[in-house]
Amino acid sequence: MRQHWQTAGSASVKPGERGFTLVELMVTLAIMAILLGIAVPSFNDAILGTKLSTYANSLVASANVARSEAIKRNTAVTMCVSSNGTSCGSGNWEQGWIVLAGTDVILRQDAAGTGYKLTGTASSLTFQATGVGATVATITVCRATPSVGKQERVVSISATGRASTTTTTSGTCA
Repeated sequence: MRQHWQTAGSASVKPGERGFTLVELMVTLAIMAILLGIAVPSFNDAILGTKLSTYANSLVASANVARSEAIKRNTAVTMCVSSNGTSCGSGNWEQGWIVLAGTDVILRQDAAGTGYKLTGTASSLTFQATGVGATVATITVCRATPSVGKQERVVSISATGRASTTTTTSGTCA
């Protein structure tokens, strides 16, 4: 039995092997569009969770730095809201914060991204030379715009100065 080969350009093609039909290509594209429609919302939730965790972890790390610096320097150290990065201010934590020992800025955190809110029960936390915090605080990290996400992170700083974070799904970014 002898096979006939046809030449398409520079490649040899066996009979019956000419590629995909238009219908096969359209079905493949339709399946890919459906899968993307399902995957994109899940991907957006994953990105939101990562951003919220990053902000919450930055708050916890800053509180830990303030506490350890208070012990190391044997003096009170303050972690406070700061819009200019050099002095304590008022407002919410999304504008940024600093850790101060006297007038020395130990750590500076830039403002949160647009649409994210970091609201707290206090705008300033002071850690004594023993590492004990004088202020009990809760700071909620959430996304306010373009749409409120279902996820939130709550950073709690206890009277002993210990900082921890928890995940909530109330989705009530106020």
